[in-house]
Amino acid sequence: MSTTERQRTSARRTSLLGDQPGAFASARYVRITPMKARRVVDLVRGLPVADAAALLAFAPQAASETVGKVLASAVANAETTENLSTSDLVVSVAWVDEGPTMKRWRPRAQGRATRINKRTSHITIAVQPADVVAGAKKKGRSA
Repeated sequence: MSTTERQRTSARRTSLLGDQPGAFASARYVRITPMKARRVVDLVRGLPVADAAALLAFAPQAASETVGKVLASAVANAETTENLSTSDLVVSVAWVDEGPTMKRWRPRAQGRATRINKRTSHITIAVQPADVVAGAKKKGRSA
């Protein structure tokens, strides 16, 4: 489905995918540090969806479960809203932004207190057909 056929195009979709086919999903305010989530997201960026899902299913990191859910949501969005086939989808965009940090206090020796930062993350994943991603890479190299 092209952008002209779409009833409503969000600014977020336009910034992520432009007018190319594809879909995205995001999880906001996830209680995991962005640095730990980025380790997992870097593993799946650029992989086919089936390979990325298999990798996330067996990854030992705690963030892999949440990233797997976001990936599954992006694939479901591609199937339902864009009528794209799951078999040829590739993870084209994947990043983790820092969310708000909750500040807590822990008592320490001699009446002192130390601040504990409980960080949150915003995880975003976009999937696109493999031929669109390959065409964008070719265009990027030649330019």
